[in-house]
Amino acid sequence: MMTIQEAQQTVDQWINTIGQRYYNELTNMAVLMEEVGEVARLMARLYGEQSFKKAEDAANARGQLADEMADVLFVLICLANQTGVDLTEAFRQNLQKKTVRDAERHAANEKLKKK
Repeated sequence: MMTIQEAQQTVDQWINTIGQRYYNELTNMAVLMEEVGEVARLMARLYGEQSFKKAEDAANARGQLADEMADVLFVLICLANQTGVDLTEAFRQNLQKKTVRDAERHAANEKLKKK
């Protein structure tokens, strides 16, 4: 299993060897939006009402979804590396914020009650 910190180090090593260098931050932001759009397209077809254009597209969709989610993660890690964000610490702090903020909020939401 790879930690978030290891993922950040692995992506940095890959970028600086195979990828040669990072795209600039704004280019990576655009690439991230493109990749999120590809996840959204698959989600709309797998879990929403949209239809696949061809039957063979549906057959590969779950594998494609995993691959597109990995693309999102890769580019997000690139942006974190470029901007000096420690994603492990940022995620830990974010989860703590949500825990404090939402301690009562979701428990009282009738729409989230288990059936």
